[in-house]
Amino acid sequence: MKKIKPHLVFADKQGNIYDHPHLLMLVRRGKEWGLPYPGELIELPPESTFYLLPERQAVGLDPDTGKIEVLEEAPVAAFIAPGYTLSGHVVYTENHHAPKLPLFAYGALGYYKGKFYVAAQQVDTDKRQVFLGISKQKIIYGAQDLRKKLPNNRLIAHLTRCALTYGCPAAKNLALGRFEAPLPTAKTCNARCIGCISLQSKDSGFPATQKRINFTPSPKEIAEIILIHAKRVKKPIFSFGQGCEGEPLTGWENILKAIKLAKKNLSKGTININTNGSFPEAMEPLAKAGLKSIRISLNSLRPHIYKAYYRPTYDFNKVIESIKEAKKNNLFVSLNYLFFPGFSDTEEELDSLISTIQDTKLDFIQMRNLNIDPLLYLNLYSNEKEKPSFGLKNFMLRIKKECPWIKFGYFNPYLG
Repeated sequence: MKKIKPHLVFADKQGNIYDHPHLLMLVRRGKEWGLPYPGELIELPPESTFYLLPERQAVGLDPDTGKIEVLEEAPVAAFIAPGYTLSGHVVYTENHHAPKLPLFAYGALGYYKGKFYVAAQQVDTDKRQVFLGISKQKIIYGAQDLRKKLPNNRLIAHLTRCALTYGCPAAKNLALGRFEAPLPTAKTCNARCIGCISLQSKDSGFPATQKRINFTPSPKEIAEIILIHAKRVKKPIFSFGQGCEGEPLTGWENILKAIKLAKKNLSKGTININTNGSFPEAMEPLAKAGLKSIRISLNSLRPHIYKAYYRPTYDFNKVIESIKEAKKNNLFVSLNYLFFPGFSDTEEELDSLISTIQDTKLDFIQMRNLNIDPLLYLNLYSNEKEKPSFGLKNFMLRIKKECPWIKFGYFNPYLG
């Protein structure tokens, strides 16, 4: 892309968005502020969202003086569409009484010659969570149809409510009969993630973005959804472990029964579990029953960084052991790598990640954005010595160079 210099985007008190006539857009990478790297900016993808950040001030760079200027007006961030990973956060200052930001990712946003630009990279072309041209009425009809077909299935009632009330992309896809079917099962979790999207304490300062499931579905209820989705989709994926639940493997015996029950009448599809990987003992029996893949979520391969965010009741070594057990049992293993610009793309983190990939021979990395207030996350590691970062693009290139078999993406792949 030709060299561009987007201007700062800000908003007034009424929420009207403007581009500054002179100040340039800045990008936050960890604690560092700077101009975007060459080739780092892309046009803002469709289905991205603007967020105005309250009790905060927009910050830009004066190209004539080289000085940073702080405006009275509010900063505007981009919550980027699925399939893209942010390489830089929005830059701002905040008041002492500023509320914590909700659990989204806040991308740096600029404006240049009639177009919005964001610091990000496309990592997956799958249209799994693109709903352009799909009417809400079609989703409502699909949800109502599922309720009619399975009127006594509590999990269907839960998921159709997720689709219609919370706008969950996975639940909407189930209602539409396409792509990946969500299968939440777990009321409890063995970690207390700072950015948990389904359960937050009253003193966290921000709400959970989804309501956690409050019952344990039976194997029959789970199997019914697997089988009805398989009939409607050419290449179906069935995924345990969703945003509206705790850790699915805390009830892995129930999942095992559900898989065995569904497999009696299942002729196609990929059964997957999204997990924190804390139950290595579950890998062999689940694989024998018909599990095809697991996706393990983490924000770091360094134990002390991982523990500060996940606050687990299990040892970090369990996660690595689960990856090895999964590979031993011929499961496809993905990392759901929660990327945080300026913190993930550092030498120490990259070395730890590459070492783990080489040691375990895992298959795939889903480059996801860590949805959290950027300053809240950085404050977790206030004692960490600041390290220079080298950007998302170089981060991925260096992984590929050292581990050429690795593939990158954003979604769980269909494996047959």
